Amino acid sequence: MKHLILILTLLASPAFAVQPDEVLSDPVLEARARSLGQELRCVVCQGENIDESNAGIARDLRLLVRERLVAGESDQEILDFVVDRYGEYVLMRPTWAGSNIILYISGPALLLFALFAGFFYLRGRGRAQYTTDAELSQVEEARLAEILKE
Repeated sequence: MKHLILILTLLASPAFAVQPDEVLSDPVLEARARSLGQELRCVVCQGENIDESNAGIARDLRLLVRERLVAGESDQEILDFVVDRYGEYVLMRPTWAGSNIILYISGPALLLFALFAGFFYLRGRGRAQYTTDAELSQVEEARLAEILKE
């Protein structure tokens, strides 16, 4: 039973593609590298961070992050370097600046616009006057009589 729980726990944990030869000997630096790896997106896989991706570019980015950590750079300096090289798309959580503001705001703004438009459309439909007592004109009565004869 204990083995089953252990296996299920391991299966439920995220898979890491970090190879043993990439792991730093200093546990503090390795923890920082893992933290940075969670913040950087694999430019090939697009939905995975570089720690989860098996792509070659993700391995290169993991090695780059670790090299810069060993060189003594701060986390922000490393992130800035990678963003300068690959663009802001490489961040798992893009910044709230520049053209990203449009992307963050457009979704909720369009939803609110659709809700208001739907509300006023339905409100206008509810107030519309429908006449069901309208009589047919002579031309319409003649055409109806023709259709019924056929």
